[in-house]
Amino acid sequence: MARLQSNQLKQLKDIFMRFDMDSDGSLTHLELAALLRSLGLKPTGDQIYVLLANMDSNGNGSIEFDELVEAILPDMSEEVLINQEQLMEVFRSFDRDGNGYITAAELAGQMAKMGHPLTYRELSEMMRDADTNGDGVISFNEFANILGKSASEFLGLAAV
Repeated sequence: MARLQSNQLKQLKDIFMRFDMDSDGSLTHLELAALLRSLGLKPTGDQIYVLLANMDSNGNGSIEFDELVEAILPDMSEEVLINQEQLMEVFRSFDRDGNGYITAAELAGQMAKMGHPLTYRELSEMMRDADTNGDGVISFNEFANILGKSASEFLGLAAV
């Protein structure tokens, strides 16, 4: 079994900490689901519970970092972590003030800077589509989800 490189382990730890919302050192089934989706996986609710049960070697109902590493180590590819890091860099380019969220103004400004100015309607539609929890801003998870959806739709169209 291939061991993770130290930079991969660090990236995985950063991802783990980003999804450990209450900073208790473990992931609940909801936090685990969000992390897996950010890595491009689309598990169902039932699959999450089965995965949690299989990964939870100490039986405490949540996943600690070492359990996550042991569970995904055989399938871990450098490509997944690099894509996650590249996605974070793109997110940071939109998140101009670095507060962890993209506002409508930041989205409009960055799109204009990239040569794609948006109409008010386009901006409103993009924000509505991406802002799944309705808080008026786009979080990294929402950003990753919308880009993942766009990529899979594009790949689906390309296959036709």
